Amino acid sequence: MQKRTRKSEIDGSIGQKLRLRRKVRGLSLAVVAQNSGVSIGQLSHIERGISAPSLHSLKQICEALDMPMGWLFDGKEADEKNDSDYIVRTANRRILDLGEKGMTKELMTPDSCPGIQMMLIIIQPQGGSGKEPYNNPDGAKCGTVVSGTLGLEIDGKQFELMPGDAFAFDARQLCRFWAIGEEVCQVIWTVTPAVY
Repeated sequence: MQKRTRKSEIDGSIGQKLRLRRKVRGLSLAVVAQNSGVSIGQLSHIERGISAPSLHSLKQICEALDMPMGWLFDGKEADEKNDSDYIVRTANRRILDLGEKGMTKELMTPDSCPGIQMMLIIIQPQGGSGKEPYNNPDGAKCGTVVSGTLGLEIDGKQFELMPGDAFAFDARQLCRFWAIGEEVCQVIWTVTPAVY
C-alpha cells in the first residue's frame, strides 16, 4: 500500500483546489455558498482545510463551481501514451482522500469510459460516507467487500457485509456506508454512470 499524506495536507489539498477554482471563476464565497446550499462559514472552513465536506456537499460545491469532482483526485499521468484510454495502473490511480471522514477513494477506471466507474474505497475504523444518506439522479451501484466489515444502509434498511459479500442497488435509492469494528474496510465500488 502506498504511503498516505498527512491529514492536514489532505484536507488542505481539497480546499485549495476548490478555492483555486472559485478564484479562477471570479466567484465570491457568498455566490458559491448560495449556489451550492453550503453556508459561507462551512465553505470557508473547507477551503482552509479545517473541515472536510460530506460527499453530498462536495458534489454541490463542485456543481456551483462548474467543476468535475474528478479534478479533486490526485494522480499521476499514465506510464505509456496508450494506457490512459484503457488501463489504470496501480501506481497511477487518482486518489481522493476525504480526510476527517476517514475514507479514501482510488479511481480504478480511465476517464475514457464515462458509462461506468470502479473505485477502491478504503474506510478507516469509525469512517464512512457520513450520517446523511445520499443518492444519484440515475444509474446503479454495486460492489464487493474485500476486507473488514462494511455497514451499508439502502433506503433506511441496514446491512452488515463481510469479505466476499456483494451488493447492488439502483443509484436513485438513498444510501450511506461505514466501517464496522476496528479493522480497515476495503470495498470495490462500481457506479454507473461515472460520477467523478
